[in-house]
Amino acid sequence: MKAVTWQGKRDVRVEEVPDPEIQEPTDAVIRITSSGLCGSDLHLYEVLTPFMTPGDILGHEPMGVVEEVGPEVPNLKRGDRVVVPFQISCGHCYMCSSGLQTQCETTQVTSEGMGAALFGYTRLYGAVPGAQAEYLRVPQAHYGPIKVPVGPADDRFVYLSDVLPTAWQAVAYADVPPGGTVAVLGLGPIGDMACRIARVRGAEQVFGVDLVPERLERARRRGVKTYDLRDFDSEKELVAAIRDETHGRGPDAVIDAVGTEAHGSAVAKMVQQAAAVMPRRLSGPLAERFSVDRLAAFYTAIELVRRGGTISLSGVYGGSADPLPMLTMFDKQIQLRMGQANVRRWVDDILPYLTDEDVLGVDDFATHRLPLTDAPHAYEMFQHKQDGAVKVLMTP
Repeated sequence: MKAVTWQGKRDVRVEEVPDPEIQEPTDAVIRITSSGLCGSDLHLYEVLTPFMTPGDILGHEPMGVVEEVGPEVPNLKRGDRVVVPFQISCGHCYMCSSGLQTQCETTQVTSEGMGAALFGYTRLYGAVPGAQAEYLRVPQAHYGPIKVPVGPADDRFVYLSDVLPTAWQAVAYADVPPGGTVAVLGLGPIGDMACRIARVRGAEQVFGVDLVPERLERARRRGVKTYDLRDFDSEKELVAAIRDETHGRGPDAVIDAVGTEAHGSAVAKMVQQAAAVMPRRLSGPLAERFSVDRLAAFYTAIELVRRGGTISLSGVYGGSADPLPMLTMFDKQIQLRMGQANVRRWVDDILPYLTDEDVLGVDDFATHRLPLTDAPHAYEMFQHKQDGAVKVLMTP
């Protein structure tokens, strides 16, 4: 089959790889019909290269059709249409039963000290072959895949794999009071969707911050009051402008949907880039022990949120030498509120919004739909924010 493989920093290729097979009785194999390109994939493209191996298959936002199931997958059959969550969880351990599927005790990557295994996301999360491919082996298929109706286009449901539950959790963790205010830093796919969800969940004012014109315009069209970073000479000016809209206090909550690739910190950028080009035997230990995040967005969130407010981190951080131990805090979901989205926890809450009324605007959320063979171009375009790229879906 064809699959998108990582070959080095800013080097992804579409190659022929072996077809996946059933390996465990709880496995399924699906034929992928749509697969998203996520902002988190860009971390692998640029920042987290020390944890990658040439030939790794990328991607973690798939949906498709079941082709084969193992003998211990009683709830799926060939021909079922499914969305596959980006994390792999069993559904019956203590963590899954507590709604913390990203900490699943069955699939935890204990050798790396990390949480549940993820599709297509470095050796830290199990080096599981990813979903930017023609077919995907799905472990723990008795629990993970979400069956969806036949009929509507893939766009209606594909975001259940990541974008929708990640944005939903970001808003839920932000704990915006009824009629309250929330600022969203970063209007990429997660930030954009978080703004939409915050509005339908009752936030009176939603502020969106970014510096890409197309992203700002998308958010404005959905009723968000937007702020272009390029219009401000300093963080203090931006903070003051939003405080003026909130009786001088600042918003009740701030969602950081940017993460480690925020602008700022030349030193942190230098360390990231050095690790990416060093030999693997040196770059891995450097990144694990001394990696530094570019924390501009997080620092802005701290300054901006009102006293007694909440910061919700959905942007990925991965440093271990930050002024805060972000790698451990993010991975273990320590409060503040943060961490990978617990997809199955939120699915039942989200599904009522995926009707023909399309109140969240999923049907036209994608800006680009490309064949899988165009993946190298898609990564480059998305990385450089070219051609108005906000959300890319690929079709095998």
